Amino acid sequence: MAQVLEFKLPDLGEGLTEAEIVRWLVDVGDVVAIDQPVVEVETAKAMVEVPCPYGGVVTARFGEEGTELPVGAPLLTVAVGGAADGNATPAPEAAGAARTADAKDAESSEYSGNVLVGYGTAGPAARRRRVRHATHAVAPAPAAASPAAPAAPVAPVAPAGPVPVISPLVRKLARDGGLDLRDVRGSGPQGLILRADVETALAVREQAPKAAAPVLAPVPATAGGSAASAAVGERVPLRGVRGAVADKLSRSRTEIPDATCWVDADATELMAARAAMNAAGGPKISVLALLARICTHALARFPELNSTVDTAAREIVRLPAVHLGFAAQTERGLVVPVVRDAGGRTAESLTAEFARLTESARQGTLTPADLTGGTFTLNNYGVFGVDGSTPIINHPEAAMLGVGRIVPKPWVHGGELAVRQVVQLSLTFDHRVCDGGTAGGFLRYVADCVENPAVLLRTL
Repeated sequence: MAQVLEFKLPDLGEGLTEAEIVRWLVDVGDVVAIDQPVVEVETAKAMVEVPCPYGGVVTARFGEEGTELPVGAPLLTVAVGGAADGNATPAPEAAGAARTADAKDAESSEYSGNVLVGYGTAGPAARRRRVRHATHAVAPAPAAASPAAPAAPVAPVAPAGPVPVISPLVRKLARDGGLDLRDVRGSGPQGLILRADVETALAVREQAPKAAAPVLAPVPATAGGSAASAAVGERVPLRGVRGAVADKLSRSRTEIPDATCWVDADATELMAARAAMNAAGGPKISVLALLARICTHALARFPELNSTVDTAAREIVRLPAVHLGFAAQTERGLVVPVVRDAGGRTAESLTAEFARLTESARQGTLTPADLTGGTFTLNNYGVFGVDGSTPIINHPEAAMLGVGRIVPKPWVHGGELAVRQVVQLSLTFDHRVCDGGTAGGFLRYVADCVENPAVLLRTL
């Protein structure tokens, strides 16, 4: 006889407490293998495919796509054992029985020990408040009969199963517009809902007659101004990546007494050195990689800026290695991937790692490990066409170097006015770890290396 086990949303690590269901990868009645991904969720840090530690038949799913679940909430139930052959029909009691099943009952070949953080075989799971969500195993209640119908037929309901959407961007567009994707007819293959379908549905809704809308009494204009507007402002939930960014930036500004200094630098020689390196053949070297090399050498001279503050112990902790974060803007929001051991990498290695992490950020496949553990951040906001900024420190780091666009400008070179490639550099630093002399020394060294890359030869 098959045993029904409940799989809960596991602890995804890095202090994450909830995740949003983006896409179900299995349906009720599907046969799943041990460690097969069953659902794609979006946390505050990345998209994650969650594998199920059980092998058997899916008997119920908890939570619709777009639902946010806390860690420890039920995800799905799986019938394992004798009847889990792919043709078994789960009993109506299956979902209820699963709620009392414990992970330790699965000591058989239908269970995997290779599960995510916080979801293991040793000991009972931590006691958490459980949130019950609707499942596909429970049939929806019939709608009320139409008064004009002679036989009181039941109103049709939306078909069970996942909404035919692949792109998280399409799902976000619908969510931001308050559109239920189950009401959208997809024009793609096998009814797949495309971005154009969502945009069309939103446009149709905006153009719909407003005769049924409640009539508001006009507000008379006053002598000092026009009539007050009855429109209500749009509310955007601070969750996911946007919520994580808001929390981290607020914490940085609350806890870190930051200060900013900046300087203009002549980057003509740096750009010429890069052109010469790329002309020599081999993999191309990026400007960001050269700036990263300069940063790591500057941090070796001024280690105060590669540190963090332990507020409880009232100590400055100077870190032995440079794990360099870099700001990357994506459609999901701002993320800061981290290049491990940046100080020991060559310009070629840095270029390759920047490219890999940037592509992962665009695809939404960065892991929590890719986004944590940074000790210093490099922010190239020049890609947005701006010259300067006062960056907010990426808590709990102690400093961030900002780089503006590199553009031709009038510059005094060799005692004469010339057109040179000029860049503005800004350093925001935690004033608890150092004073202006140290911060200015770091920034001046960076600027000297930008203006004369041969300065680096003295440290090689």
